[in-house]
Amino acid sequence: MGQLVDGKWHSGWYAPDAQGRFQRPRTQFRARLSADGSSGFPVVLGRYHLYASYACPWAHRILLVRALRRLESVFDVTIVDPKMGEDGWVFAADAPDPNVGATLLQQVYVAARADYTGRVTVPVLWDTQSKTIVCNESRELMRMFDTELDSVTDAPSLAPPELRAQIDATLDAIYEPINNGVYRAGFAGSQSAYEEACASVFAALDHFEQVLATQRYLCGGRLTEADVALFTTLLRFDLVYYAHFKCNLRRIADYPNLFGFVRDVYQTPGVAATCHFDHIKTHYYWSQTTVNPTRIVPLGPSIDLSAAPNRDHLAG
Repeated sequence: MGQLVDGKWHSGWYAPDAQGRFQRPRTQFRARLSADGSSGFPVVLGRYHLYASYACPWAHRILLVRALRRLESVFDVTIVDPKMGEDGWVFAADAPDPNVGATLLQQVYVAARADYTGRVTVPVLWDTQSKTIVCNESRELMRMFDTELDSVTDAPSLAPPELRAQIDATLDAIYEPINNGVYRAGFAGSQSAYEEACASVFAALDHFEQVLATQRYLCGGRLTEADVALFTTLLRFDLVYYAHFKCNLRRIADYPNLFGFVRDVYQTPGVAATCHFDHIKTHYYWSQTTVNPTRIVPLGPSIDLSAAPNRDHLAG
């Protein structure tokens, strides 16, 4: 783990604040595709390439939207190796970088901006024509894959106009306590910062357990971006966050509605193919040596997502 400073790589872990709290840096490439081309990045088949990881929940969001929106033929994808060492994300020998001949993802960032300063993260949407990064913010990529690409897919929207306000409010509500909360607990630099973050994780999980008791999905009766964003965190919870990040008050398997929700989304056509438990466990336990210095990857847990979710009777 490290970062680029003026285009030069510096290894090193995230520095907590004075209270030991983990602070996530803001992503910096925030341009967008546009159906009418007004953004400078028009929707053109074959023009854009996606860099992603099966291990990372933020990148997994985009792989899920790509699958659910049936955009596989629109965006080719390169999956980085789950083992992230001192040089950051690397390209696997059987999945080389097709655009700039990079061996490290940091080199893609420098190719886009020679003096880039910041973390090197996935997902990344690369423009093969202008040879730059369009966007590396997962929430914004989810939305543009939905709202700007109707001309190239007939798949159902994950952000229909009538639900967007509710979806955005729900994305806001789950981000800090759950999506980012597990990291705030796992990367905390003090006991008080850990306890504060861990408590907020489970307070939010308890809340959404009740929400999902009466409706199938977070925003009612249809799958939306909000469900995608919650699912990628919950899928990893019992696998890695429970032990590795010390979020161990309860498992997701101990929540009937949350666990049913995970099975429901997992069994949605196209979703399971994006879920690679081996990449998830290898990445967290092998890569994050500040948390797990031995790099020993545990054999368990065994999680069965094949049981019937029994959620299709719930109200929309």
